[in-house]
Amino acid sequence: MFHRNMKKRSYDQENQKPVIRASICTGEQVAGFKDVHTGKFTEVMLIKDNHDLDEFLKTYDIAKAEISKEW
Repeated sequence: MFHRNMKKRSYDQENQKPVIRASICTGEQVAGFKDVHTGKFTEVMLIKDNHDLDEFLKTYDIAKAEISKEW
């Protein structure tokens, strides 16, 4: 019913990689970007279901195969 603003965004593809961080205890998942040099993680959005994941992938123009999951 309500649609979020699907504005395309970009990220530094040379220095960052898309990552989903998942909690082993609660199962909570957060999508964001990890700096490949420092390992610093920057949160972008909470992933509650597949719709949220699809929105993250479309917003940043990321293929599903490009994203990794960390526990």
